[in-house]
Amino acid sequence: MPAPSKSGPALFLGIELATDQLRASIVDESLELVGVECVDFDSELSEYQTHGGIFTTPGEAYTTPVEMWIKGLDALLAKLHGNYDLTKIRAIGGAAQHALVWWKSTTVPSLSSLDPHLPFHQHFPALSFSLPNTPTAQDTSSHTHALAIENLLGGADRMAQRVGMCASASMVAAQLLRVRESWPAEVWGRTGRVQVASAFIGSLITGKWMGMGEAEACATGMWVHSGNPNSATGQGYWDEDILEIVAGSREDGRRVRGWMGDVDVSGGSRRAGNVSRYLVERYGFDPETIVTPFTSDYLSTYLSVSPSPNDAVLSFGPMDNLLAPAQIYTPTRFYNLFPHPAQDAGDKKRYIVVLSSRNGDVPRALVRDLYTKSWSAFDRLVAIVPPGGSIGLDDKLFSFWHLQGDSYPYSRVKGIYRFETGIKVNEFRDLRANPRCLLESQLLSFRIKWARMISTGVLGAKKTGLSSTPTPAGGGGVTGAGGRTSSVLSSLGLPFDAYDPAPLPARMITTGAAANFPSIANLVGDIFNAPVFVPTTQVDSAQISPHRNAPAQGFPSRAALGGAYVARWVWGREWNVGGLNIFEDEIKRLLGKRWVATGNVPLRTSIGAGLTVAPVSSANRSGANSGTSTPFGRSSLGATVFVEEDEDELEMHENGARAYNLFVDSSGGRARTATATTTDPASTLAASTSFNTTPDIGNGGGGASSTPTPLAPVTPLPTSDGELQLGLAKVADSDYDAFLSYASIVPEYYRLENILIKAIV
Repeated sequence: MPAPSKSGPALFLGIELATDQLRASIVDESLELVGVECVDFDSELSEYQTHGGIFTTPGEAYTTPVEMWIKGLDALLAKLHGNYDLTKIRAIGGAAQHALVWWKSTTVPSLSSLDPHLPFHQHFPALSFSLPNTPTAQDTSSHTHALAIENLLGGADRMAQRVGMCASASMVAAQLLRVRESWPAEVWGRTGRVQVASAFIGSLITGKWMGMGEAEACATGMWVHSGNPNSATGQGYWDEDILEIVAGSREDGRRVRGWMGDVDVSGGSRRAGNVSRYLVERYGFDPETIVTPFTSDYLSTYLSVSPSPNDAVLSFGPMDNLLAPAQIYTPTRFYNLFPHPAQDAGDKKRYIVVLSSRNGDVPRALVRDLYTKSWSAFDRLVAIVPPGGSIGLDDKLFSFWHLQGDSYPYSRVKGIYRFETGIKVNEFRDLRANPRCLLESQLLSFRIKWARMISTGVLGAKKTGLSSTPTPAGGGGVTGAGGRTSSVLSSLGLPFDAYDPAPLPARMITTGAAANFPSIANLVGDIFNAPVFVPTTQVDSAQISPHRNAPAQGFPSRAALGGAYVARWVWGREWNVGGLNIFEDEIKRLLGKRWVATGNVPLRTSIGAGLTVAPVSSANRSGANSGTSTPFGRSSLGATVFVEEDEDELEMHENGARAYNLFVDSSGGRARTATATTTDPASTLAASTSFNTTPDIGNGGGGASSTPTPLAPVTPLPTSDGELQLGLAKVADSDYDAFLSYASIVPEYYRLENILIKAIV
């Protein structure tokens, strides 16, 4: 194919439908950022009265109006049209939150013949949808339906072997079953098509029905992947037995199969279509602009950081996700396994393994509300409290915060549990231990999930933590890579060697608001014994609004950048302008080429923000809707908030911790992100604010005029050129001594975790 003949630089657009915003990022051929736009649902579409883009109703239901998305897309495209020359856009990619769109059977429109004089929302009003307010990924109202499907399939193991995942509240199959049982006539009986949100947005962009990618089909709990041994033909297909469970009969199961439409099994390496005539005539896009397959937001975020084979990507948010590249299709109940969303169909299949926790931002915001009055105080307490919540070696504190039903092994665990000296207690004697113990619990849980995952061999050549090397004479059992025999590990109650760092990731790449906290970044490095990196776009954005999952004004979202990168990759392959088969290799090639051409200038991190990494001032704190990605803010439990200790008490506690060398590096060999001091005066927090948003850290309580010290976010440590050219900044280093200290408490954590799973307490 000849080179592009259009004059002017080629630009690439990425669109993200997030929970709280619609976002767009534009990059050039070298992946330099050239444009950013967003539409905030709460502030710009306030007529819907959402909080963080969602509604909450009894029964742990979190829903969002589909019509709001459509109005938001109108507004986003209008902003892009007003601020950029859209004729230069050569390709469009995108991503969306995990949600469904339920089209009515009587009003399924002709997408190819829309009147360009009317906005999208006039073509598709709320009456177009049988379920106008659709559940979001945070919704857990389908949890019991997911467990019912899992039981009918023979349990978590059999379900995972069949469709690559076990029961999850956000599983599409569970949401379908809930709708059929809850609204058989008014919703189920009036539905003509069901789309995942990414395919829905892609369909509006292309002007034709876009099928979901295979990665998202695998997230439905109804799709048998082509790599599955159960697939006799080597092709993916919808599981008719699960469709029958969901629909109630074999015939209705075929009807649901028709609703879901075809699945794009091309691997995401070729165009899904061209931009629609509607967008060409209304907004001025070039009719030859290609549109690439859209995918899930968390997978697009993963693509934006181009991880290497030994990396892990830890994405903090309402749901925390730990993702890693996988080489082998080995489905088990321990994790979800998805096909890589940007790979050549002719190449050897590659996968992404996902470890998830539904209890991420929710418990963190609640603990902040209960035990501190600001995120800065929260960060401070985490930094000054010793590992395990106490100085002693045998009296460590443990807590488990399961406020929402989760997937295996926590599918039947719910509540708040605390343990001192192995005994369940209602509250810790030292209340200040709660923030650190919560974070340690969240990260140790991922540490154990990682060990279980490694043991399956899904990551390919990685070590499993145990080898078959025989022990010396007189020793019993098999020797682990860390020097402990299998008999010793058995006595500890562990199936893996917690002291062996070899199976752990070589590098932790973190995203999300929690990664902006210096104390959390250091904890990640300690528990995983790996350096911690954050995208430079997020580091700079954090200087303005450190406690938000949403980027600050003028900064791109990672999922939108991932969509733009995929658009550049597919376009390059079609026009023979680069386009290496391996997506990550091509992104690294482009960024490396740009690095050399610019004389080692780091990637631009924002448009119009005029900010590089600098200390945050009180004038730069974000507004009242800060943290709107967090679906749980100051709760009705606010009346029981504990007053934060005075500054002299904090200093006394900090000095005691320093005396025991528990968090300050005395060797000079470890770089740590500094945690700012707090000068917050003691006061009582306001008892109530929005239930679904994280309030601004500057909002004090009780009508007092005092202003809490804003959180001082992470700032870059010395970072190698190899990472800088990829847009990554090191924010914490590994510390082997700290890693060993956490390894020593893993056995007790593992024991207590199993007690909860088995419902012994």
